[in-house]
Amino acid sequence: MNNQNTTKVAEGSSEVLPPQTSKLGIIWMCLIDKTVFRLWRFFMQAWDIGCKEPRKVIHGLKVGIALSVVSLFYYMRPLYDGVGGTAMWAVLTVVIVFEYTVGATISKCLNRIMGTFLAGFLALGIHWFASKLGAKMEAVIAGTSVFLLVSAATFSRFIPSVKKRFEYGTMIFILTFSLVSISGYRVEELFTLAHRRVSTIIIGTSLCTLSTMLIFPVWAGEELHLLITSNLDKLANSLDCCVAEYFDDCGETSKSSQESAKSVAACRSVLNSKNTEDTMANFARWEPAHGQFNFQHPWKQYLKIGASIRACACCIETLHSCINQETKGSETVKKALSEACKELGSRTSSILRELASEIKTGSTFPRVDILIQEKDSAIQELQERLKSISVSVIPRPPSSAGTKLFQNEEEKDSDLAPAASCNAAAIPLAEAIPVVAFASLTMEVAMRIEGVVTQVKELARLAKFKAGDSEMPKQNQCSNV
Repeated sequence: MNNQNTTKVAEGSSEVLPPQTSKLGIIWMCLIDKTVFRLWRFFMQAWDIGCKEPRKVIHGLKVGIALSVVSLFYYMRPLYDGVGGTAMWAVLTVVIVFEYTVGATISKCLNRIMGTFLAGFLALGIHWFASKLGAKMEAVIAGTSVFLLVSAATFSRFIPSVKKRFEYGTMIFILTFSLVSISGYRVEELFTLAHRRVSTIIIGTSLCTLSTMLIFPVWAGEELHLLITSNLDKLANSLDCCVAEYFDDCGETSKSSQESAKSVAACRSVLNSKNTEDTMANFARWEPAHGQFNFQHPWKQYLKIGASIRACACCIETLHSCINQETKGSETVKKALSEACKELGSRTSSILRELASEIKTGSTFPRVDILIQEKDSAIQELQERLKSISVSVIPRPPSSAGTKLFQNEEEKDSDLAPAASCNAAAIPLAEAIPVVAFASLTMEVAMRIEGVVTQVKELARLAKFKAGDSEMPKQNQCSNV
């Protein structure tokens, strides 16, 4: 019998309909399509990350190599007989302590070793002391010691200095002391068990340390160093773009709206970099001397520089908000302040780039002091311009004496051409305020740069920077042309 559906079209005739797909089949097809699409998108994201940051791919390979080597303690009978069933602790150690940067890995390795040794010695000592007092007192002393020491160790995790550098070691101490103390009540060969566990942990941590330091190492100190210099460059570019865009100079400086959005995002990334800086500085203290960084390199000073940079970034972000505000400023006032603001912004960004060059090269350049003097002169020039246009936004006094005083003020400022155009007609206060506020914020950024300069000079003193050439680096010369 034919299973195809038929329908009557007219008397004595029929039409064969195509078979209909069931609803369950449609649902399965949709699920398969979505799954394939998501897998494809996942692999594309992974491919992009691997292409942009190949060091992360190398990090994955390093972890694989370390786990493959430590697995030999299970596969090879002589190695397995040496450590016994505790070989799994070496595998767990590699999985837990292997981090992306050298400092993070060394920090976890040392914390794990110190926590394990300290807890093991205390637990064995308490076990030996309790065993001398008899079987009845052994359980009481073991339980009391676990309560007291674990409570004290847990509370110490709330202490800022301990939480910042030794929180992981405290957790390992709690874990090891509890396991050894509790298992020691039933296990007869406690000393052998403790010796094997300590041995496997030392093997795992040593393997992780050697792998992360010898195979394409990623130093936390170097990452912090590059982050600070990158933030200085981002701040300089963001300031240049902001001033140029506000005074409708984007075409002249080849700045598109897309680049302006990128500068805003860069400024916000600077503001959000505090946690990364703190983490990198903490891990950098654990690293040995490498490259241009000595063992006692002043990593804390980088945090002070970062705080000063963020203080400037706050003002620059406010400058960006002035561009898109609803109240538009007077074009006359903009013309009067345009050149002075551009000059001040250019000098300020040049100082930031010069400071970034000093930190990158580890050298001091006398050009910074010259740029600071030029910046101070630009601030004075902008202040004079602001004073010159402030008269035109104040209503004329009704008295004759006030009129004469007002005229004298106009004659005094008549030597400034841009200001003279402002004095020709009274400017509404609401139109002058946005431009004056933008100029004031530009001066505030220039003044806050002094804090960054002070902190960089202190870093140069502590790190003993070399005296550089008197000529300005090429990248700063190009930016000022």
